[in-house]
Parts: sequence; C-alpha cells; structure tokens
Amino acid sequence: MLIHLSIKNYALIRELELQPSAHLNVITGETGAGKSILLGALGLLLGNRGDVKTLWNENEKCVTEGTFDIAKYKLQALFEEENLDYENQTVIRREVNPSGKSRAFINDTPVTLEVMRKVGGRLMDIHSQHETLELGRHQFQLELIDSFAGNDKARSEYSLSWKNYLAARKSHDDLLGESTLLRQEADFIKFQWEELSKAGLKEGEQEKLETEQSVLEHAEEIKVRLNSILQLLGQSEYSVTTSLTNARNEFQSLTQFSKEYAHLLQRVESVRIELNDILSEVENANEKTEVDPKRVEQVNERLNTIYHLQQKHRLTTVAQLLELQEGLQAKSDKAANLDASLAAAKAMMDEAGKSLKQRAETLSQSRGKVFASLCKQLIKLLKELGIPEARLEINQEIVEPTAAGADRIEILFSANKGITLRPLAQVASGGEFSRVMFAIKYVMAEKKSLPTLILDEIDNGVSGEVAIQLGNRMKEMAQRHQVIAISHLPQIAAKADTHYFVFKDNSSSKTESQIRKLESHDRVTEIAKMIGGARPSAINLENAKELMAN
Repeated sequence: MLIHLSIKNYALIRELELQPSAHLNVITGETGAGKSILLGALGLLLGNRGDVKTLWNENEKCVTEGTFDIAKYKLQALFEEENLDYENQTVIRREVNPSGKSRAFINDTPVTLEVMRKVGGRLMDIHSQHETLELGRHQFQLELIDSFAGNDKARSEYSLSWKNYLAARKSHDDLLGESTLLRQEADFIKFQWEELSKAGLKEGEQEKLETEQSVLEHAEEIKVRLNSILQLLGQSEYSVTTSLTNARNEFQSLTQFSKEYAHLLQRVESVRIELNDILSEVENANEKTEVDPKRVEQVNERLNTIYHLQQKHRLTTVAQLLELQEGLQAKSDKAANLDASLAAAKAMMDEAGKSLKQRAETLSQSRGKVFASLCKQLIKLLKELGIPEARLEINQEIVEPTAAGADRIEILFSANKGITLRPLAQVASGGEFSRVMFAIKYVMAEKKSLPTLILDEIDNGVSGEVAIQLGNRMKEMAQRHQVIAISHLPQIAAKADTHYFVFKDNSSSKTESQIRKLESHDRVTEIAKMIGGARPSAINLENAKELMAN
C-alpha cells in the first residue's frame, strides 16, 4: 500500500505531501482545485509521459516520489527478474527536468519507464470513469474469473505445462530446421571429418615438429658448434676442464696452510662437477644430431599437411583443428541419427502438448463452474448500485492454448431491459461503466491482494441511496485493501477513514494547489458544504453528522 506520497513542482502543486491511511481515503475539493492533478502526478509513477509544460516552476525539476509497503505483494521474483534490490518498503521516484529529460528510480536504482510501468502497475491501480480499455481486455476478464474461482494452483500448473510445451516445441522445431541443412551437407561434413581423421592430428605435435625441423635443417652447423664447445670444455690440451682440475689440485695443496682455502677448494670442485655434467650432455647432443635428409623430408611433409588443413579451415592451431574434427563428428552422428532424433523430439513435444491440453481442460472447467455465481454476485451488486435491469453473461470459447490457457472470455452486459447483451466495454455509459468496474474490483478484492486502488470520481452519475450503497461497498473493500477515492459526493466522503481536502491558495503571486487532512469538526463542515453549498445551514450540518454517524 502507499504509505507516503511527495509531489514537488507539478502543475499547480509547488510542494505536497500525503500519508494515506491503510483503508478508505477520500479526497474532496472544489472543481479545478487540483484533485485530478494528483492523478497526473501518480501517473508519473506508473511510467506515464512527463512534460515540461506541467512544471509549476519551469526552472526547477518536478519530483514525484511514492513509498509503498509491498511485504504482502509477493514481488520478490519480479524484482529479481529486473535486477532490482527488493525492500519491503519500496520507494519509486520520477523526475522531470526543465530540459524535458525524465529519469525513473526504484529504490534509488535507475530504471527504464518500461520497468517502472511493470512495477508501478503492481502497486497502484488507477481507475477513472473514462477508462474502458482495461475492462475490455480479455486478459483482465480472465484474471477476474481466475481470482473468483481460486485458480492460483491450476494457473500455476498450467503455466508450468505451457513452459514445458514451448521448450519441447522449440527443440523439435530447431531440430527440424537444422535437419534440412544437415541432410544437404551430410556428404560434405563426412568428407571434411574423414580428411581430418585421416590426418591423425595430435595436440602439441606442431610445436614439436617445428622445433625438430629447425634442428634438422641446421644439423651441420649445430654439430660444428657442438664440437667446438667440446674442444673448449674438455678435449683440448688447454681445455676448461683441464684448467679446473689443475686449479683444484693447487687449492688442495693450500689447505695444509689454512682452512680458508678448503672453502674455495669446495667451490672449485662444484664448478668442475657441473662442467663435467654439461660436457656429458653436449656429447650426447652431438651424438644425436645427425644430418638426415629423409627425416627432414618426413617432418616437412607432416608440417605441410598441418599447414594445409589450417589454411583450408582458416585456423591457426592443431587444437582448433581437433575441436573442428570433434564438431564435425557430432554433426555427422546427428545426421546419421536424424530420423530417430526427430521422432524422439516429436514424441516429447506431443507428450508435452497432451499434458498441456489436460491442464487447459482442467482450467477451463474450473472457470466455467463459476460463471453463474460470478454473474449473480455482480448483478446483485449492480442493482444495489442503481442499475436495476442489469444483466450479465460470460461467453467462453475454447481456442488454441496461450500463456493464459485455452479460453477466450467475453463478458456480455446489458443495463436496460430488452437491450441485447453485448461486449461490456461497448455498451456501458460512463456512469454505468464506472459502477460495473467498481463491482468487478469489489469482487476481485474479496479473492486476491489488490494494489492500492485509486478511484477518480467513480461515483459519477449516482446520488441518493445508490451513493450510500457505493460508499458502503467502498468502506467494505477498504477493510482489506487500501482505497483512495476522489469524490464529489457527501455520501462517499462521510465513509472515509481519512478525509483530505484539496484547495487553491491564491495568497502569493502564483496560484498553488494544496491539500490538508480534515479532522472531525472540519470534516463535518466540508461534508455540509458538499450538501448545501459554500454556506451550509444548520440542517446541512446535521445531515453531515448523520451521514458520518451512519
């Protein structure tokens, strides 16, 4: 529910704050005082278009902010879906700058207007006497029937079947679409795979072959240099090894004079041992290095095969070629087993479709069972609200399954005796429509948690006893859901848990719309004015007290 509303710099509003009660809030005031301006500001929180023409001060930005208690609305999944931080007390803010730029925030996170509409629409339901679009939507009518029938579980089960069916159908359709191409390319895929398979590629072999190729191509030069190293290190008369051996012997003689020379002797001996190891490895390398034209030819041929395959497939490594080979193998296997795979995918789709159909039938039956009861309850309400000849029927047509089921629902309505029933939104006048919509919202409120319901002069065209009944129903509805009603009827205002009065303030250089909460005495006076005009009589005051007492 809405627990705090702040509006700054919008239309005739310089600054306004509202803390509505959890039950029935009624807003009254003179014509043109700014009651409907409140709706425009609230519309910004629903993602409606912002216009710089609505700025009270054209040099400052407009800010509308609503704080909502959403603990009972079960919106965690929606917030997660939109990557929003969930808070039980959620703040929605909309800003319109003098430049015309508009920004939207949910819990201080910037969001698009589409996200604001999605979230805001779950928090507020604004209804005016001119709103016919929602009532005519088949989806809205389905929601009404499902709420009345208590179809939450059936809808959830159907929704799961619908998702499973869509997934199975997509898998089948994707495979079917892929199968044509696979059949056309099967021979070419097989040829490519066989060529790669025949090559017998091994990961890492290219690097090894390229290293071997470099050694083989320079074998003569390598042997010359290795022999030179052998001479320098150990095979000549003045080799390093001979010199180190002589040095070791000299240090050994010196140790008899001082222990300090023993340490140097140890270090020289370590160098000599390491040098002998190096010499041994050089000799081994020299023995292995051979001028082998035949092996050169083999290595070059193997590398040419690899380079050719890389160039052909526009790849750069053997690992990539092996990955391609694996993919071609999978495609080849898929092509070979295409008929069996298609048959399995179709069987899965058919099974999912069968389950979907069963769930759709269960949902349709559950919906159909409540038509008579729902119509009876709505007709009873409409008669109490001043449409004595009201008639309602619900037409159900079975159609191809959609996300909402396999039903096309049409509520048919007639307000007058002898007039043919027609789709509700086509035949109801403004006043009748308002009462029909209110009756529907009343019924829905008994069955499900509704967002804050904002009613803009939904009492248009009614008076007297009908107005009293309408007020009673609003009061009843507001025991379960927050209701904010903009009204011009004293019968409605008298039922308010919280009564706000909107007025124009002309005390400064520019007119402002302001709002104040009326306490007991002020309420009596305001309701008396609604009955008898600007200067209410004593009788008007007594009538106001009587309305409030009742």
